[in-house]
Amino acid sequence: QDSSDDIEDVSLFDADDDVSRRSKKSRIRHPVASFFHLFFRVSAIIVYLLCELLTNSFIACMVTIILLLSCDFWAVKNVTGRLMVGLRWWNQVDDDGRSHWVFEARKVSAQGGKTSSEAESRIFWLGLITCPMIWVIFAFSALFSFKVKWLAVVVMGVVLQGANLYGYIRCKVGSRKNLTSMATSYLGKQFLRQTMATEDQAAS
Repeated sequence: QDSSDDIEDVSLFDADDDVSRRSKKSRIRHPVASFFHLFFRVSAIIVYLLCELLTNSFIACMVTIILLLSCDFWAVKNVTGRLMVGLRWWNQVDDDGRSHWVFEARKVSAQGGKTSSEAESRIFWLGLITCPMIWVIFAFSALFSFKVKWLAVVVMGVVLQGANLYGYIRCKVGSRKNLTSMATSYLGKQFLRQTMATEDQAAS
């Protein structure tokens, strides 16, 4: 059942507002969260690349990678997203069996400024977007090199990290309808701008 229309927005932990006003936007306010945001996902990639050089046990490599990916999924979904960019998401099923996407967002400060550090925001989104792309590359590599035994591990990496990426994009820009309307609006503006430029050239 499609749950794209069942979206709730709730506020997140008002206690962080006063602290965020006093902090500098360029400082890394949560170094531990920033470290673990990258540690698990980068470690999983490194283990995947070097496991055949370090050991001949495929089972040990697979279990290690899946554990790292699972820890990364939980940490990013529940901890680092909330601390670094003030976002959190989850999916829940109500008593009627309907699936709901629930998004949390830290409230904007009374002065209207951003409450998250710009440095942490860059680290968060860079790690969130880059690593799933690397796992997609690994998937094509394993497929074309006929490493069938590694496909399950690579697919797990794509699914777990891709789920977090999808959830935070939905949390950032809103529902699928909002995303479609944004894309349509952008294309419309680009078309109008190009048409006006063509008319100006013709007039001159």
